[in-house]
Amino acid sequence: MAAFLLRRLLQSIVLLVIVSIIGFTVLNLIPGGPLAQYALDPGMTEADRLRIAAQMGLDRPLYVQYLEWASRMVQGDWGTSYRDGNPVTTVIARHVPATLLLMGSSTVIAVAVGTWIGIRGATHRNSASDYVATVGAMIALSIPTFWFGLIGIYVFSLRLGWLPSGNMYTIGDGSVLNVLHHLIMPSVVLALVHIAIWSRFMRSATLDAISQEFVKTARAKGVPERRVVMKHVVGNALLPMISLAGVQVPSLLTGALVTETVFSWPGMGRLFLDSLSYSDYPVVMGLLMFSAILTIVANFIADVAVALVDPRIRLA
Repeated sequence: MAAFLLRRLLQSIVLLVIVSIIGFTVLNLIPGGPLAQYALDPGMTEADRLRIAAQMGLDRPLYVQYLEWASRMVQGDWGTSYRDGNPVTTVIARHVPATLLLMGSSTVIAVAVGTWIGIRGATHRNSASDYVATVGAMIALSIPTFWFGLIGIYVFSLRLGWLPSGNMYTIGDGSVLNVLHHLIMPSVVLALVHIAIWSRFMRSATLDAISQEFVKTARAKGVPERRVVMKHVVGNALLPMISLAGVQVPSLLTGALVTETVFSWPGMGRLFLDSLSYSDYPVVMGLLMFSAILTIVANFIADVAVALVDPRIRLA
Protein backbone atom coordinates (compact mmCIF):
# COMPACT_ATOMS: atom_id res chain seq x y z
CA MET A 1 0.00 0.00 0.00
CA ALA A 2 2.84 2.39 0.82
CA ALA A 3 4.46 1.74 -2.58
CA PHE A 4 1.13 2.40 -4.29
CA LEU A 5 0.69 5.73 -2.48
CA LEU A 6 4.28 6.79 -3.22
CA ARG A 7 3.90 5.93 -6.89
CA ARG A 8 0.66 7.90 -7.19
CA LEU A 9 2.21 10.85 -5.35
CA LEU A 10 5.19 10.96 -7.71
CA GLN A 11 2.88 10.75 -10.73
CA SER A 12 0.83 13.63 -9.35
CA ILE A 13 3.91 15.82 -8.89
CA VAL A 14 5.13 15.13 -12.43
CA LEU A 15 1.68 15.88 -13.83
CA LEU A 16 1.52 19.14 -11.90
CA VAL A 17 4.90 20.23 -13.29
CA ILE A 18 3.76 19.43 -16.85
CA VAL A 19 0.54 21.41 -16.37
CA SER A 20 2.48 24.40 -15.00
CA ILE A 21 4.90 24.40 -17.95
CA ILE A 22 2.13 24.20 -20.54
CA GLY A 23 -0.02 26.83 -18.80
CA PHE A 24 2.87 29.26 -18.30
CA THR A 25 3.98 28.90 -21.92
CA VAL A 26 0.50 29.32 -23.42
CA LEU A 27 -0.26 32.42 -21.32
CA ASN A 28 2.98 34.07 -22.41
CA LEU A 29 2.30 33.27 -26.07
CA ILE A 30 -1.05 35.09 -26.05
CA PRO A 31 -0.88 38.15 -28.34
CA GLY A 32 -0.13 41.28 -26.32
CA GLY A 33 1.18 39.36 -23.34
CA PRO A 34 1.02 40.59 -19.75
CA LEU A 35 1.67 44.18 -20.89
CA ALA A 36 -1.47 44.31 -23.04
CA GLN A 37 -3.37 46.34 -20.43
CA TYR A 38 -0.72 49.07 -20.48
CA ALA A 39 -1.05 49.45 -24.24
CA LEU A 40 -4.54 50.90 -23.68
CA ASP A 41 -3.02 53.94 -21.95
CA PRO A 42 -2.59 56.65 -24.63
CA GLY A 43 0.22 58.24 -22.59
CA MET A 44 2.28 55.05 -22.47
CA THR A 45 5.50 55.34 -24.48
CA GLU A 46 7.74 52.56 -25.70
CA ALA A 47 10.36 53.54 -23.13
CA ASP A 48 7.77 53.30 -20.36
CA ARG A 49 6.66 49.90 -21.60
CA LEU A 50 10.25 48.59 -21.64
CA ARG A 51 10.85 49.98 -18.15
CA ILE A 52 7.73 48.24 -16.81
CA ALA A 53 8.73 45.00 -18.54
CA ALA A 54 12.14 45.17 -16.86
CA GLN A 55 10.57 45.84 -13.46
CA MET A 56 8.25 42.86 -13.89
CA GLY A 57 11.03 40.61 -15.16
CA LEU A 58 9.33 40.15 -18.53
CA ASP A 59 12.44 41.07 -20.53
CA ARG A 60 14.20 37.84 -19.61
CA PRO A 61 14.00 34.49 -21.48
CA LEU A 62 10.79 32.58 -20.95
CA TYR A 63 12.46 29.61 -19.26
CA VAL A 64 14.12 31.94 -16.75
CA GLN A 65 10.75 33.56 -15.98
CA TYR A 66 9.22 30.11 -15.47
CA LEU A 67 11.97 28.89 -13.15
CA GLU A 68 11.72 32.03 -11.02
CA TRP A 69 7.92 31.79 -10.92
CA ALA A 70 8.03 28.08 -10.01
CA SER A 71 10.63 28.72 -7.30
CA ARG A 72 8.49 31.43 -5.72
CA MET A 73 5.34 29.32 -6.00
CA VAL A 74 6.93 26.39 -4.15
CA GLN A 75 7.77 28.83 -1.36
CA GLY A 76 4.16 30.03 -1.20
CA ASP A 77 4.55 33.23 -3.23
CA TRP A 78 2.14 32.92 -6.17
CA GLY A 79 2.78 36.45 -7.39
CA THR A 80 0.92 39.75 -7.24
CA SER A 81 -2.23 40.71 -9.13
CA TYR A 82 -1.68 43.26 -11.88
CA ARG A 83 -5.22 44.50 -11.33
CA ASP A 84 -5.25 45.51 -7.66
CA GLY A 85 -1.74 44.75 -6.37
CA ASN A 86 -2.93 42.12 -3.87
CA PRO A 87 -1.21 38.73 -3.51
CA VAL A 88 -2.63 36.12 -5.87
CA THR A 89 -3.33 33.75 -2.98
CA THR A 90 -5.41 36.44 -1.26
CA VAL A 91 -7.39 37.16 -4.44
CA ILE A 92 -8.11 33.46 -5.04
CA ALA A 93 -8.94 32.79 -1.37
CA ARG A 94 -11.75 35.37 -1.53
CA HIS A 95 -13.48 33.40 -4.31
CA VAL A 96 -12.74 29.78 -3.35
CA PRO A 97 -15.58 29.39 -0.78
CA ALA A 98 -18.23 30.43 -3.31
CA THR A 99 -16.99 27.91 -5.90
CA LEU A 100 -16.63 25.09 -3.37
CA LEU A 101 -20.16 25.77 -2.12
CA LEU A 102 -21.53 25.62 -5.66
CA MET A 103 -19.54 22.51 -6.60
CA GLY A 104 -20.34 20.75 -3.32
CA SER A 105 -24.08 21.34 -3.52
CA SER A 106 -24.27 20.34 -7.19
CA THR A 107 -22.23 17.18 -6.48
CA VAL A 108 -24.59 16.14 -3.68
CA ILE A 109 -27.58 16.64 -5.99
CA ALA A 110 -25.92 14.82 -8.89
CA VAL A 111 -24.78 11.84 -6.81
CA ALA A 112 -28.10 11.42 -4.98
CA VAL A 113 -30.38 11.82 -8.00
CA GLY A 114 -28.05 10.15 -10.52
CA THR A 115 -27.47 7.12 -8.32
CA TRP A 116 -31.19 6.63 -7.75
CA ILE A 117 -32.00 6.99 -11.45
CA GLY A 118 -29.21 4.59 -12.42
CA ILE A 119 -30.24 1.90 -9.94
CA ARG A 120 -33.89 2.17 -10.90
CA GLY A 121 -33.03 2.05 -14.59
CA ALA A 122 -31.00 -1.14 -14.09
CA THR A 123 -33.55 -2.88 -11.87
CA HIS A 124 -36.43 -1.84 -14.20
CA ARG A 125 -34.61 -2.36 -17.46
CA ASN A 126 -36.50 -1.46 -20.67
CA SER A 127 -39.36 0.01 -18.67
CA ALA A 128 -40.98 3.37 -19.42
CA SER A 129 -39.00 5.06 -16.64
CA ASP A 130 -35.76 3.62 -18.04
CA TYR A 131 -36.48 5.01 -21.50
CA VAL A 132 -37.42 8.41 -20.05
CA ALA A 133 -34.18 8.50 -18.04
CA THR A 134 -32.13 7.57 -21.12
CA VAL A 135 -33.74 10.26 -23.27
CA GLY A 136 -33.40 12.82 -20.47
CA ALA A 137 -29.69 12.00 -20.07
CA MET A 138 -29.08 12.40 -23.80
CA ILE A 139 -30.83 15.78 -23.77
CA ALA A 140 -28.87 16.97 -20.72
CA LEU A 141 -25.58 15.92 -22.33
CA SER A 142 -26.43 17.53 -25.67
CA ILE A 143 -27.51 20.99 -24.52
CA PRO A 144 -24.93 23.53 -23.22
CA THR A 145 -25.00 24.39 -19.53
CA PHE A 146 -25.50 28.11 -20.17
CA TRP A 147 -28.73 27.34 -22.09
CA PHE A 148 -30.21 25.61 -19.05
CA GLY A 149 -29.13 28.60 -16.97
CA LEU A 150 -30.80 31.11 -19.27
CA ILE A 151 -34.00 29.05 -19.44
CA GLY A 152 -33.99 28.73 -15.63
CA ILE A 153 -33.62 32.49 -15.21
CA TYR A 154 -36.42 33.18 -17.69
CA VAL A 155 -38.86 30.66 -16.18
CA PHE A 156 -38.16 30.76 -12.44
CA SER A 157 -36.98 34.35 -12.09
CA LEU A 158 -38.68 36.47 -14.75
CA ARG A 159 -41.94 34.57 -15.27
CA LEU A 160 -42.65 32.93 -11.90
CA GLY A 161 -40.50 35.06 -9.60
CA TRP A 162 -39.66 32.08 -7.37
CA LEU A 163 -35.87 32.33 -7.44
CA PRO A 164 -33.33 35.17 -7.76
CA SER A 165 -31.68 35.53 -11.16
CA GLY A 166 -28.11 35.95 -9.92
CA ASN A 167 -25.53 36.85 -7.26
CA MET A 168 -24.72 34.87 -4.14
CA TYR A 169 -26.97 36.83 -1.77
CA THR A 170 -29.14 39.92 -1.60
CA ILE A 171 -27.22 43.07 -0.72
CA GLY A 172 -27.82 43.80 2.96
CA ASP A 173 -29.00 40.26 3.69
CA GLY A 174 -26.22 37.66 3.94
CA SER A 175 -28.18 35.14 5.99
CA VAL A 176 -27.84 31.40 5.41
CA LEU A 177 -31.38 31.11 4.08
CA ASN A 178 -30.78 33.94 1.64
CA VAL A 179 -27.60 32.30 0.34
CA LEU A 180 -29.38 28.96 0.00
CA HIS A 181 -32.20 30.69 -1.89
CA HIS A 182 -29.68 32.07 -4.38
CA LEU A 183 -27.86 28.72 -4.53
CA ILE A 184 -30.81 26.61 -5.67
CA MET A 185 -30.87 27.47 -9.37
CA PRO A 186 -27.12 27.54 -10.16
CA SER A 187 -26.48 24.30 -8.25
CA VAL A 188 -29.32 22.50 -10.02
CA VAL A 189 -28.20 23.80 -13.44
CA LEU A 190 -24.60 22.70 -12.78
CA ALA A 191 -25.83 19.31 -11.53
CA LEU A 192 -27.98 18.48 -14.59
CA VAL A 193 -25.15 17.27 -16.81
CA HIS A 194 -23.54 15.34 -13.97
CA ILE A 195 -26.85 13.70 -13.07
CA ALA A 196 -26.95 12.36 -16.64
CA ILE A 197 -23.36 11.07 -16.38
CA TRP A 198 -23.82 9.52 -12.93
CA SER A 199 -27.10 7.84 -13.91
CA ARG A 200 -25.60 6.28 -17.07
CA PHE A 201 -22.50 5.00 -15.28
CA MET A 202 -24.52 3.78 -12.30
CA ARG A 203 -26.94 1.95 -14.57
CA SER A 204 -24.10 0.17 -16.37
CA ALA A 205 -22.32 -0.71 -13.13
CA THR A 206 -25.55 -2.00 -11.58
CA LEU A 207 -26.35 -4.14 -14.62
CA ASP A 208 -22.84 -5.60 -14.49
CA ALA A 209 -23.20 -6.39 -10.78
CA ILE A 210 -26.63 -7.99 -11.27
CA SER A 211 -25.16 -10.46 -13.77
CA GLN A 212 -22.50 -11.71 -11.32
CA GLU A 213 -22.68 -15.20 -9.86
CA PHE A 214 -22.83 -14.08 -6.21
CA VAL A 215 -26.08 -12.20 -6.96
CA LYS A 216 -27.59 -15.28 -8.58
CA THR A 217 -26.49 -17.34 -5.57
CA ALA A 218 -28.11 -14.89 -3.13
CA ARG A 219 -31.37 -15.05 -5.06
CA ALA A 220 -31.21 -18.86 -5.17
CA LYS A 221 -30.88 -18.87 -1.38
CA GLY A 222 -34.15 -16.96 -1.12
CA VAL A 223 -32.69 -13.61 -0.05
CA PRO A 224 -35.33 -10.87 -0.49
CA GLU A 225 -34.86 -8.91 -3.71
CA ARG A 226 -34.58 -5.58 -1.92
CA ARG A 227 -31.75 -6.91 0.25
CA VAL A 228 -30.03 -8.42 -2.79
CA VAL A 229 -30.09 -5.07 -4.57
CA MET A 230 -29.05 -2.90 -1.62
CA LYS A 231 -26.41 -5.20 -0.09
CA HIS A 232 -24.93 -7.17 -2.97
CA VAL A 233 -25.63 -5.16 -6.11
CA VAL A 234 -25.37 -1.51 -5.03
CA GLY A 235 -22.32 -2.10 -2.83
CA ASN A 236 -20.34 -3.54 -5.74
CA ALA A 237 -21.74 -1.10 -8.31
CA LEU A 238 -20.56 1.89 -6.26
CA LEU A 239 -16.90 0.80 -6.44
CA PRO A 240 -16.22 2.17 -9.97
CA MET A 241 -18.24 5.27 -9.09
CA ILE A 242 -15.56 6.28 -6.58
CA SER A 243 -13.09 6.67 -9.43
CA LEU A 244 -15.70 8.57 -11.44
CA ALA A 245 -16.01 11.09 -8.61
CA GLY A 246 -12.36 12.08 -9.03
CA VAL A 247 -12.64 12.30 -12.81
CA GLN A 248 -15.68 14.58 -12.51
CA VAL A 249 -13.75 17.39 -10.77
CA PRO A 250 -12.44 18.99 -14.01
CA SER A 251 -15.93 18.85 -15.49
CA LEU A 252 -17.33 20.48 -12.35
CA LEU A 253 -14.76 23.26 -12.55
CA THR A 254 -15.52 23.86 -16.23
CA GLY A 255 -19.26 23.83 -15.61
CA ALA A 256 -18.81 26.14 -12.63
CA LEU A 257 -17.03 28.65 -14.87
CA VAL A 258 -20.04 28.85 -17.19
CA THR A 259 -22.62 28.69 -14.40
CA GLU A 260 -20.91 31.40 -12.35
CA THR A 261 -20.84 33.66 -15.38
CA VAL A 262 -24.53 33.16 -16.15
CA PHE A 263 -25.66 33.65 -12.55
CA SER A 264 -23.04 36.27 -11.56
CA TRP A 265 -21.81 33.90 -8.87
CA PRO A 266 -18.64 35.35 -7.26
CA GLY A 267 -16.48 32.24 -7.58
CA MET A 268 -13.25 31.20 -9.25
CA GLY A 269 -14.85 30.77 -12.67
CA ARG A 270 -16.01 34.37 -12.83
CA LEU A 271 -12.66 35.53 -11.43
CA PHE A 272 -10.89 33.58 -14.19
CA LEU A 273 -12.83 35.34 -16.96
CA ASP A 274 -12.43 38.77 -15.33
CA SER A 275 -8.69 38.19 -14.94
CA LEU A 276 -8.36 37.18 -18.59
CA SER A 277 -10.19 40.31 -19.73
CA TYR A 278 -7.81 42.45 -17.63
CA SER A 279 -4.73 40.45 -18.72
CA ASP A 280 -4.10 39.70 -15.05
CA TYR A 281 -1.86 36.73 -15.84
CA PRO A 282 -0.56 36.05 -12.30
CA VAL A 283 -4.14 35.47 -11.12
CA VAL A 284 -4.97 33.41 -14.22
CA MET A 285 -1.89 31.25 -13.65
CA GLY A 286 -2.73 30.95 -9.97
CA LEU A 287 -6.26 29.80 -10.78
CA LEU A 288 -4.91 27.31 -13.30
CA MET A 289 -2.53 25.82 -10.75
CA PHE A 290 -5.14 25.79 -7.99
CA SER A 291 -7.58 23.97 -10.28
CA ALA A 292 -4.87 21.50 -11.29
CA ILE A 293 -3.96 20.85 -7.66
CA LEU A 294 -7.64 20.41 -6.75
CA THR A 295 -8.13 17.95 -9.62
CA ILE A 296 -4.98 15.96 -8.83
CA VAL A 297 -5.81 15.78 -5.12
CA ALA A 298 -9.37 14.65 -5.88
CA ASN A 299 -8.12 11.88 -8.20
CA PHE A 300 -5.46 10.88 -5.67
CA ILE A 301 -8.08 10.59 -2.92
CA ALA A 302 -10.36 8.61 -5.24
CA ASP A 303 -7.55 6.18 -6.14
CA VAL A 304 -6.64 5.72 -2.48
CA ALA A 305 -10.29 5.17 -1.58
CA VAL A 306 -10.67 2.52 -4.29
CA ALA A 307 -7.46 0.81 -3.12
CA LEU A 308 -8.72 0.76 0.46
CA VAL A 309 -12.10 -0.63 -0.55
CA ASP A 310 -10.88 -3.15 -3.15
CA PRO A 311 -8.03 -5.39 -1.88
CA ARG A 312 -7.34 -6.60 -5.44
CA ILE A 313 -5.90 -3.17 -6.31
CA ARG A 314 -3.70 -3.14 -3.19
CA LEU A 315 -2.36 -6.59 -4.01
CA ALA A 316 -1.75 -5.64 -7.65
